[in-house]
Amino acid sequence: MDLKNKIAIVTGARRGMGRTHSLLLAKAGAKVVVSDISKEDCQKVVEEIKREGGEALSVKCDVLKKEEIEEMVKKTVEKFGKLDILVNNAGICQFKPFLELTEEEWDETLDINLKGYFLCAQASAKEMAKQKSGAIINIASVVMGQQGIGFPNIVHYCASKGGIIGMTEALAVELAPYNIRVNAISPGMIETSMISSVKQDPKIIEAMLARIPMHRAGRPEEVSNLVLFLASEESSYITGSTIIADGGWLAG
Repeated sequence: MDLKNKIAIVTGARRGMGRTHSLLLAKAGAKVVVSDISKEDCQKVVEEIKREGGEALSVKCDVLKKEEIEEMVKKTVEKFGKLDILVNNAGICQFKPFLELTEEEWDETLDINLKGYFLCAQASAKEMAKQKSGAIINIASVVMGQQGIGFPNIVHYCASKGGIIGMTEALAVELAPYNIRVNAISPGMIETSMISSVKQDPKIIEAMLARIPMHRAGRPEEVSNLVLFLASEESSYITGSTIIADGGWLAG
């Protein structure tokens, strides 16, 4: 899966899955804009990419701020001349019982996890439309409604991730005339800092692993492989889809 001469933005890229998405896209030949709220942390990822012979740029961007998103896209085009790939990865997950959840906590989660994706997708698609090509990959989750898993104490997170899937399908239809593909990935339990609070309770981890047929958490790289596929021409006829990577959790 060759991404030579492709330009990618990855949000929430300073650690976890965002970091591995950035490293793998760069390994495949893409020039990567590593974006997050800490430019210093992003620069560490950039240095990793450069040590492997890749090219990358660190950009501070808070997805709560439209002007910073627009500046991120502007810097990308100024540096590399175009934008081919957006990986919407920035997000938060804070555990809080529904009856104790505040309006502010609800708003913050929906603003970062859903509105942030919308703003990044819109700013990126405006550039992609000029060249009549592009790929937008939204990181969702298996913890959402309908065919997903209703998970307690993160109702705000579940709502945001369900919204991402709905937005993905709508954008895929609307952006298809511009040859912009929009897809989502729904990871299950992945070994990142986001699940650190869950891992502190062995009983919860044991119960979760018991529901996963593969009986283990996934590795960030196992999600990044899907990002690479959806960013490449090997997925040229795939749009509006959500690919699940959960070790069989939903099937079980």
